[in-house]
Amino acid sequence: MDRRQILKLGASSVLAAAAGTAGFTVSGRLWAAPAAGPRLLVVFLRGGYDAANLLIPYSSSDYYELRHNIAVPRPDPTSSTGALMLDADWALAPAVRESMAKPYADGQLAFIPFAGTDDLTRSHFETQDSIELGQPEGTTRDYRSGFLSRLSETLTGSASIAFTDALPLIFQGPSPIPNLSLKNVGKAAFDARQARILSDMYEGHRLHPAVTEGLELRQEVAQSMLDEMRAASRDAITSKGFELEAERMGKLMAGTYRIGFIDVGGWDTHVNQGAASGALATNLNSLGRGLASFARSLGDQWQNTVVVVVSEFGRTFRENGNRGTDHGHGSVYWVLGGSVHGGRVAGEQRRVQRATLFQDRDYPVLNNYRAVLGGLFASMWGLSPERCERVFPGAMPVNLHLT
Repeated sequence: MDRRQILKLGASSVLAAAAGTAGFTVSGRLWAAPAAGPRLLVVFLRGGYDAANLLIPYSSSDYYELRHNIAVPRPDPTSSTGALMLDADWALAPAVRESMAKPYADGQLAFIPFAGTDDLTRSHFETQDSIELGQPEGTTRDYRSGFLSRLSETLTGSASIAFTDALPLIFQGPSPIPNLSLKNVGKAAFDARQARILSDMYEGHRLHPAVTEGLELRQEVAQSMLDEMRAASRDAITSKGFELEAERMGKLMAGTYRIGFIDVGGWDTHVNQGAASGALATNLNSLGRGLASFARSLGDQWQNTVVVVVSEFGRTFRENGNRGTDHGHGSVYWVLGGSVHGGRVAGEQRRVQRATLFQDRDYPVLNNYRAVLGGLFASMWGLSPERCERVFPGAMPVNLHLT
């Protein structure tokens, strides 16, 4: 879909919203000319993914002692399919080796362990809200002000979009931000009868031509996307939608949009999590391939794009009685992009062993997300301390030299 089609699709979604379907929230910002400058996509893994089975602390004997059933085996230099050794302490999970080993080797991917928020509730909802708001801990929360909204306001002219069913908390703010769920774009929003009824409702109204054109375009786009999904159904990852969705996201962000957000669910692995294979590995494989697909779809614009993958918290370092993990604290963030100074494990670290765990159960948070992201944004856009303060009030940005 080109920009003209997107605009018309947006117009028709006003009706979609009225009909109770997932649609495109429209604002005047859609008509703004594309702005120069870096692109940012934030990927939020809702559910608290088990970072210790993504970035594996293979030098830790406690990792293997406390995870009898779910530890990922140590890297084997003779294996091309097992965990990939990154340095003397960390290895990359086999599930993402195919998709993420090359970006890491090319210096386009970095990992930040011991990352997260100081929120200690271990509640999905509380901690997700805390991160999306990006406000100082211990203060009264303003649910009308998410940190990506504040960033968008600070970067005048940088069009933003949420690839979600509804506008997420992270984009709540004074300026309208469009949201577009691509998950069901291959399904017709209306059948012929419903489209006729909606068109008749606007008979004689000045919007009637635009409504009719928008409804027709919606049907055309739905059919084309449905055909695309059917053609791709031989690949299991597209049955979950992420890889195909990532391709569409890349095409949209290669044009108008400079700041994007998407959330991906299914990371709450209390039971039968698996190790090198299993439920978590399957999700990680889908995520890695989706991110690789997003990078490819951006083409040359990948050089000007940064993707940050976060989650509300990590998981317990020891497995539970159900061969899974419970809500934890510190996590591992990903930062990738064509100009990212990667190929390394970044940020403050400590040796992973039982004696260094937080409350004898979790990764500690040594790299506060507000400081890390504040430093990243400052580096990407050359933000002054005053502008950083608007995005993350009270935070002291830390420059990990990722861009």
